Amino acid sequence: MSDAKSRRRPVLIAGPTASGKSALALAIAEQFGGVIINADSMQVYRELRLLSARPTLETEARLPHALYGFMPATDAYSVGRYALDAAAALARARVEGRLPVIVGGTGLYFKALLEGLSPVPQIEDAIRNHWRAESERRGTAELYRELAARDAVMAERLAPTDTQRIVRALEVFDGTGRSLSDWQKLSDPPVLEETETVRLRIFVDRAELHSRIDARFDSMIAGGALDEARKLAELMLDPGLPAMRAIGVRPLLAVLRRSVSLEAGVDAAKLETLQYAKRQETWFKRNMITWNKVYKKQIESYMHKIFAFIQY
Repeated sequence: MSDAKSRRRPVLIAGPTASGKSALALAIAEQFGGVIINADSMQVYRELRLLSARPTLETEARLPHALYGFMPATDAYSVGRYALDAAAALARARVEGRLPVIVGGTGLYFKALLEGLSPVPQIEDAIRNHWRAESERRGTAELYRELAARDAVMAERLAPTDTQRIVRALEVFDGTGRSLSDWQKLSDPPVLEETETVRLRIFVDRAELHSRIDARFDSMIAGGALDEARKLAELMLDPGLPAMRAIGVRPLLAVLRRSVSLEAGVDAAKLETLQYAKRQETWFKRNMITWNKVYKKQIESYMHKIFAFIQY
């Protein structure tokens, strides 16, 4: 392995679905002799090549890909297992002298890589639902005051306006009798040190993203997504399994049951995809503050600058 290659920092690329992040990952990996490592929770399932927008066979043949389509839909793959598998893929990349390019839209996967996983016990649904209802009823400011009275350490760490984390801190304290800060001290070490990575977050104009989502799902249908959904249905899987909750699966299963027309099912799937993209963007905005912004419209004209930034 050359010194230049050993100095290259792993590249992480996040963005909403249909934002073009896979194309950027491919360009970077081809430029630097890299391996593309998946960070999308649905693209791990082998039965969902089309509906998860996994790279095509032709794309996968162009250079190494890791953690794509390697799990059966019968499996409830978890973020904990992903962290272990990603660590192994990164170790292989180092041995082979390849630049790791980690790309996807699953925020928790990136969080596991950069922050490690905390062994917080599963909080009962009743407790979680209680604090979400209290948030709606009482408002963030009042809940923050209650957190300060119950768990001053966590209150000190959080912004008084950070509703999501305040609610999380209260439900953990209520459900376990311990501060979330105590559990965080027990976290596994991160797979990657954030300062030793290049982190790129793709931004796409809302109208353009909507158009890209529509065009991509039309392409999925033309490519056989309905048949893919049919084969998934034939497995008679538990509807609670992650693969059965993939975007577009339920609307297309409704089409196959003749509950709705193909046109209505496709429209529902497109709307479901757009709503998912909005949730992704909200998560990225809250949790990826330090990531470098890359605007989709500028990617082609600024590709040389992106390459230079990675090489630096």
